[in-house]
Amino acid sequence: MHAVILAGGKGVRLRPYTTALPKPLVPIGDQHAILEIVLRQLSTAGFTTCTIAIGHLGEIIRAYVGDGSQWGMKVDYSTEDSPLGTMGPLLTMLDRLPETFLVMNGDVLTDLDYADVLHRHRASGAPLTIATYARKVHIDFGVLTTDASRVVAFTEKPSLDYRVSMGVYGLSRSTLDGYTAGLPLGFDELVLDLLADGRPPYAYEFDGYWLDIGRPDDYDQANAEFTTRKSLLLKGA
Repeated sequence: MHAVILAGGKGVRLRPYTTALPKPLVPIGDQHAILEIVLRQLSTAGFTTCTIAIGHLGEIIRAYVGDGSQWGMKVDYSTEDSPLGTMGPLLTMLDRLPETFLVMNGDVLTDLDYADVLHRHRASGAPLTIATYARKVHIDFGVLTTDASRVVAFTEKPSLDYRVSMGVYGLSRSTLDGYTAGLPLGFDELVLDLLADGRPPYAYEFDGYWLDIGRPDDYDQANAEFTTRKSLLLKGA
């Protein structure tokens, strides 16, 4: 099984931590970088090869990971010279990807079964599989529903339930046919195109542990929780 890790972003929301380090290499706990945890998890799940898409401070990632042999994997790299969005980097490496593969952000901390995501993607026949997570959003205001300038409903400080993307996907290479390598392609654009074409993605619903380490508060939470969750996140590694 093959995985692509997207690690080319500048991590602007996580500054100042990412001033000198790429976001996937910020430390979690006393010993591990996020990217190391992800690679250990992928190896334990049975992934044998991985491509890391690098850009900002990418040479630091390359120096840290090397060829991946320390985790029993074969790792190669794809360099992003200018921002290409979430899916754009994949277009530059299509010729070396298998027909189905896993795609994920390099800053995700989760006990998701990555192999099962890819297996379910293959079984579904969908062009894209999106790992999803339940989020509840609390609105701190009274919400009005209006029609023709008349208030027709009112809800006091409601909670709204959503399923959000976890930044982990199962993808088929043929899904990217028709897009141009070197041009930006966002996850949002790809999903909207698939919906418009009547080819809806498959939703892989997950309710375990997940943190998208995109902001300082998320990073602080990850460090605070890592000691108690280490055996869950690095089981068998």
